[in-house]
Amino acid sequence: MNTIVKYFCALPLLLATCFAQQKSKSVIVEPGVSLALANARSAAISNISYKLHFTIPAEQKASIETIENIDFKLNKLFHLQVDFKQNEDHIKRVTVNGKDISIDFKAEHILIKQEYLKIGNNRIETAFIAGNESLNRNKDFLYALFVPDHARTVFPCFDQPDLKADFLLSLTVPTDWKVMANAAKRDSVVQGKATTYHFDRSDKLPTYLFSFTAGKYALIKRKIKNHNMEFLHRETDSAKIKFSVDSVFVAHRDALDFLEDWTAIKYPFQKIGFVSIPDFQFGGMEHPGEVQYKASSLFLDQGATKDQFISRSNLISHETAHMWFGDLVTMKWFNDVWMKEVFANFMADKVTEKLMGKNTFDLKFLQDHYPAAYGVDRTLGANPIRQQLDNLQEAGSMYGNIIYHKAPIMMRQLELLMGKDDFQKGIREYLKKYSYGNATWNDLIAILSKHSKRDLLSWNKVWVNEPGRPVFSYRIEYEKDKISYFSLSQNSETGQPKVWPQSFTVKLVYPTGDKILMVNAKTAKTDLVEAKGLPKPQYILFNANGAGYGLFPIEKEMMANLFHIKDPLERASAYIDAYENMLSGKYNKPGELLGLLLQGLAVEKNEMNLRLITGYLTNIYWVFINGEVRNTIYENMESTIWSAMEQQQMPNNKKILFNAYQNIYLSAEAGKRMYDIWQKQTTPDGVKLLEDDYSALALTLALKTDTANTILKEQLARTKNEDRKNRLMYLMPALSLDVNERDLFFNGLKDRKNRQKEAWVTNALSYLHHPIRQKTSIRYLKESLDLLAEIQKTGDIFFPQSWLAASFSAYNSKEANLLVQDFLKSHHGYNPNLKDKILQATDNLRRAQRIVK
Repeated sequence: MNTIVKYFCALPLLLATCFAQQKSKSVIVEPGVSLALANARSAAISNISYKLHFTIPAEQKASIETIENIDFKLNKLFHLQVDFKQNEDHIKRVTVNGKDISIDFKAEHILIKQEYLKIGNNRIETAFIAGNESLNRNKDFLYALFVPDHARTVFPCFDQPDLKADFLLSLTVPTDWKVMANAAKRDSVVQGKATTYHFDRSDKLPTYLFSFTAGKYALIKRKIKNHNMEFLHRETDSAKIKFSVDSVFVAHRDALDFLEDWTAIKYPFQKIGFVSIPDFQFGGMEHPGEVQYKASSLFLDQGATKDQFISRSNLISHETAHMWFGDLVTMKWFNDVWMKEVFANFMADKVTEKLMGKNTFDLKFLQDHYPAAYGVDRTLGANPIRQQLDNLQEAGSMYGNIIYHKAPIMMRQLELLMGKDDFQKGIREYLKKYSYGNATWNDLIAILSKHSKRDLLSWNKVWVNEPGRPVFSYRIEYEKDKISYFSLSQNSETGQPKVWPQSFTVKLVYPTGDKILMVNAKTAKTDLVEAKGLPKPQYILFNANGAGYGLFPIEKEMMANLFHIKDPLERASAYIDAYENMLSGKYNKPGELLGLLLQGLAVEKNEMNLRLITGYLTNIYWVFINGEVRNTIYENMESTIWSAMEQQQMPNNKKILFNAYQNIYLSAEAGKRMYDIWQKQTTPDGVKLLEDDYSALALTLALKTDTANTILKEQLARTKNEDRKNRLMYLMPALSLDVNERDLFFNGLKDRKNRQKEAWVTNALSYLHHPIRQKTSIRYLKESLDLLAEIQKTGDIFFPQSWLAASFSAYNSKEANLLVQDFLKSHHGYNPNLKDKILQATDNLRRAQRIVK
């Protein structure tokens, strides 16, 4: 080879080497995973594989020794940050491309200098002690829960959603434990009292979806159609097992069938498995191959209501929908976390519609989503569906009722705007294009815009990128008892001129027949020209079909005829409007609405509607009626609810009213009645109570009587399931008659180890802060706010809001409101997301200052 040829052949290599050796601009090393770090890594890293071996001892507090290989490809050199949110002493060894290096650890990151790396394939080997925080270790089981950024608390990784990887996992566990992970078990090796399980290589997953569980479980296997399914659980009640297991498998089958058909994509992962976990933090979590569920959501008994059965089906459908929406196609950054949740809820609702019928679906959709969305969107802390996120450590604050409940309403309106067929075509194209990859909301909108003639960008601006809801008003004029003019107007609740394009119905009610008007509200004012010339109605029911989103006007005549409205969906819409108008101070004082709802308890026969109005009724009773007035009405409330329970015919309706009675009773006579029911386990005619019901009743009795310790000890002796027994033991100090013991319990929550079972904590707080106990518990409120930042830092995604809700939702006093205001005023520069959570959780307290008399 001559010299010139050699030179030109070597030139590309020389240039590549020079380019590779150029120093990239360093990303600041700071706690969490910043957007800058995430962007730098996603631009340089690909082809990631994790190989992990966890040695898990039987002893709960013993260290978990772990070995890890991270294989990846680099297309440019830079100083690499590997996320690991533990103390440096957890790291035993770091090897890069076969060379041991000194441990360089800073601000939750293992730092790998670029001189140890190379363009192309690299390997980082680490030996370390796994973090316990997100492994949820219990006495004889554990489960890994890494959403949204908690994988880095357990093992070193690139903890961001757009760096998908495959995982090769092995677990060494006690021999009497069972295991489940994302991939199928390949083999197992028994060594004395331990067994090592090797799993197949997983599908491509972001770190937050990697998961496993191990412990003393029962295993059930089923083949449903073409799907092999595995189910781990810890339930010991044979009646619950017999009553629930088949239904759980069938619900998964139904959801899979629907989603495969609707998306035109077969189930996209290698295995189907799910595990039932006692007191799980969420309803469920969608890890492919190892979906985690709260045990009480799956295992129902013969006393379960229709709403509970529908909720179970909906939950299973939600987590199954995530296999396509979130798992197959994942958001690029957690500011779009709402995308996976909106589609999971939206598709779960479609499964419910197919299985339950349109009427049940429409009613369920209205009741599930609208009150919860309004509960945030009407507050001073309302947030948009899509939010800004600068660091992944703040991702937990993205979650809440806006993404779970307003977003499905938005998506339903989008489907109406585009048409079902075009909407489905767009979603199918989106899933196909981004399969096993990542996408943003803008990517989706771009595809949907191809299938629609509507201006989706303008629609997107107000629905997705801005908070709040519209307030509707109307103007109607008559000439000779006929409508000459009828219009609806909307603006934002804060008074700003905004328009939420949407469709809903208005119903004109006449003695001999009704007229339904379809409203397409695209502008600030909508003229209902179809109404011109129609006779003057007896009353008008706004948002009759429950599809509209916002605060709608109500008429006195409608309220007077509320229980004569025949359609359950229309009644539900009217109930919600009546309650929202009470909160706004526009119509209905709390006492008036309370009295009206009481009248409906014996009349309302629809189970879901009865549950809705008893929820409103009990909330008004405890929060929007002052204590002095409550003391004058509770006996009438008790007798009215009990009488309504006796008049209702359906067992589920009777049970709903029994639960309402249990919630509100205060008299000694009612207390004796409930104690006798609990003690003798003899129920009112038609009411079926099982172990969980008696346990809940025991807790209520302990709260409202002076024999709390005796009752709870006896209930503890009755409880056979170890997990439920442990929960009861945890709650007992929070219900103690001794104020000092309650103080000790609350002060103990300042220690993180006492907050590990978050569902137990929030349950205990609801008893500590019950209106009956508020004279002694109000002093906990400031400390609860002081702890919030720590709660957000150390807890799971829903814990900050559930901590606040359990602490503040039952207060209505000026003292409590002043305490909140003083906290906000004295904390300038406070985390804005947490401030919004406070404003959301204390909105009823704020409103109570104006409407409670």
